[in-house]
Amino acid sequence: AGANSIRTWGAGEAIGVLDEAHEKGLSVVFGLWTGQERQGFDYNDSKAVQAQLAQFREVVREYKDHPAILMWGLGNENDLFYTDFKVWDAINDIAEMIHEEDPNHPVMHVTAGLDVAEVQLIMDRAPAIDVYGINTYGELVGGTSELRSYGYEGPSVGTTLRRAGWDGPYVIAEWGPDGHWEVPKTAWGTPIEQTSHEKAQMYRIRYERGIAADKARGIGSYAFLWGDKQETTPTWYGIFTPGGFETEVLDELQYLWTGAYPDNRAPAITAYTANGQDRYASVYADARSRVTFEATVTDPDGDNLRYEWELLPESTDIRAGGDAEARPDAVRIDAVRRDGGTLEMRAPTTDGPYRMFVYAYDGNGNVATANFPFYVGQPAN
Repeated sequence: AGANSIRTWGAGEAIGVLDEAHEKGLSVVFGLWTGQERQGFDYNDSKAVQAQLAQFREVVREYKDHPAILMWGLGNENDLFYTDFKVWDAINDIAEMIHEEDPNHPVMHVTAGLDVAEVQLIMDRAPAIDVYGINTYGELVGGTSELRSYGYEGPSVGTTLRRAGWDGPYVIAEWGPDGHWEVPKTAWGTPIEQTSHEKAQMYRIRYERGIAADKARGIGSYAFLWGDKQETTPTWYGIFTPGGFETEVLDELQYLWTGAYPDNRAPAITAYTANGQDRYASVYADARSRVTFEATVTDPDGDNLRYEWELLPESTDIRAGGDAEARPDAVRIDAVRRDGGTLEMRAPTTDGPYRMFVYAYDGNGNVATANFPFYVGQPAN
């Protein structure tokens, strides 16, 4: 698709990843996973801090000469839900150690989003950091798609870094669609996911305006997620489905990276309704009542489409920082009628929040995805 580099979070399976990346002509940001306060690591525990430093020294010595390594990715989102600024002292000590052991590769630290005061704090407490990495979604070009629809556009990441006084290189270490914490919600609090088509449009806007537009200091970016992952839903961040099918996001990334679309492109869901209402309407249904879902799908190549439907209860295993989440078990669909992009069904007998997922496959390894949140019965409050 035109990618030239990958990023890892930790040293697990390191040699296999490095060797395969090198064979494919890809460089690697080698992740060193530093302990996180929210997961119980205590930066006041000098023994734990020194043990972490010693462990990373061994890793750096072992892998520093591998030809695939581009730079060291020291830590990921240590600032997420933290209170102890001593983490930055430890980060700086590790960065200085890496410079001592491996002067040939720079060190990057990655924060969750961007805050001027925090940038200045890191510059003060961890001056050995060479490259500032940012995981960012709606903030990449100054606002989520919802804010932009009202005409709001705040400063870009590059502009914010400059205002904070950072004059070194930076990397957009993770970026993608609107985050599940950034989007509008239903009346019962469920975040509303973009369709794969809407996501593809946002990837393009964010790359062109937030990444490619700043080549003076921005030295690269890593699209999230090259694969699939359950995070709020099974489809929110994955560029692929669990079955390996490619979404329209990959088409856009290939175009952005190479200037050419693939020969066969993914279908696009341009509208998705339940009983004639869109996803933002907070649709309710009585148990066993009839609900009709309709997906409008186009395919740029005119391929014949095959549809799959999946009904999931709203996930209750919601975590933070990308921690592993359990996928809800599917609920049997009591279908009354299936006709291409239309599904008429009887609502589940159990009250609560659900999502109806639709997948449109083109027979050439591509898929369009969307889901519709709805509520059976009425919320208790």
